[in-house]
Amino acid sequence: MAGGGNIAAAPPVPRERRRGRLRERLVAGAFLLPAAILLGIWLVYPALNTVVRSFYDRSGDAFIGIDNYRTLFTSDPLLTAIRNNALWVAVVPALVTAIGLIFAVLTERIRWSVAFKVAVFMPMAISLFAAGVIWRVMYEKEPDRGALNATIGAVSDWVDPPGVLSSARASSPALAGGTGGGFALRDTVAPGGVALMGLTGIRASEVPDDARDAVRPRPEPGTVTGVVWRDFRPGGGRPGVVEAGESGLPGVTVELRRPGGARVADTRTASDGTFRFTNVADGDYRVAIGPKTFAEPFDGVNWLGQGLITPAVMMAYIWVWAGFAMVVIGAGLAAIPRDLLEAARTDGASEWQVFRKVTVPLLAPVLAVVFITMVINVLKVFDIVLSVAPASVQDDANVIALAMWRTAFGGTNDFGLGSAIAVFLFLLVIPVLALNVRRFRREQ
Repeated sequence: MAGGGNIAAAPPVPRERRRGRLRERLVAGAFLLPAAILLGIWLVYPALNTVVRSFYDRSGDAFIGIDNYRTLFTSDPLLTAIRNNALWVAVVPALVTAIGLIFAVLTERIRWSVAFKVAVFMPMAISLFAAGVIWRVMYEKEPDRGALNATIGAVSDWVDPPGVLSSARASSPALAGGTGGGFALRDTVAPGGVALMGLTGIRASEVPDDARDAVRPRPEPGTVTGVVWRDFRPGGGRPGVVEAGESGLPGVTVELRRPGGARVADTRTASDGTFRFTNVADGDYRVAIGPKTFAEPFDGVNWLGQGLITPAVMMAYIWVWAGFAMVVIGAGLAAIPRDLLEAARTDGASEWQVFRKVTVPLLAPVLAVVFITMVINVLKVFDIVLSVAPASVQDDANVIALAMWRTAFGGTNDFGLGSAIAVFLFLLVIPVLALNVRRFRREQ
């Protein structure tokens, strides 16, 4: 107070006001007490008990100190789980955020954006375990069962068509070779000659549907003719001789070569197994069945094998969560003032520059929300790994949460080590949660 006078004491709070505040606190406490009791029973007590249990042995009778934590960092399966979780954290959150950003931007530029959003977000409507079952079927190695390998096989067979036969043997000593490098006539053929190339060891189911009875072609001047046929008929027959009832082999690749092996021309056999090389220069040639005839069809990528199981599970997980990222980022994108984007375009910025210099920086808080949320989720990923990875490769696809469940409840029943794994996972999540809380406070 000016002049150095004494400061007057604050008047006492009226008794009725103090009673009102106390009554408000009691009412608030009465409403919060049931929730606090439930939180204590279902969250606080189990967490504390898990920490205590992690210092005991398998049965819980003997105190063993930090032995469980020592095992956690020395056991090969558990180290694999830690490495896999580190890989998940390094790859999945960034990919989900990037894909969600791309989808969110695309939905603003296409007319059927609503249908696109529904299709991308639909996997969020099912559980991760069900999504894992779907992808488990899609990852089947056989192309006639797994959708992913069927798609790859269709493209592969279009680029590099499979052969018409899977295996065969020479029916007579006139042919030499095998399915790996093809069969070739031992004797050379000159223009006007006929090449007879009989094969056996061919299952009847492999004979093409359009095959007709084999025919021995006639010699033609300046032309090398021949026939490739299935040199077999019920009841016997003569090897190396085209007989009635024997089927020609259509679609077989036949090559005309120099005696040294250089290829001159190639053709494919007709439905009766015959082929012709016309306008052949004088000289000696060798006729051969090319190895393309026995090219194996695409037999599928082993997505569920040891080498690809972790990327395969990640792909399924990204498929589920890309819709979540798209919706959240799309909401942030809709809140960006369009004046800023138009001003950047007016100043001469390209669409890529507008996206990189304006859109992404303005979306940084939203991208951080999606990224941190995904980090927390992948640290505790469990059910999709369990449903996608077969039992034979679960050790290779193992993650911390799955290792905890398998150790405590998957038959091992080591609750001490399982509790130590749970505590370790809890400690990994705490820094990310603290970062998230700090970011929320900063934005308020």
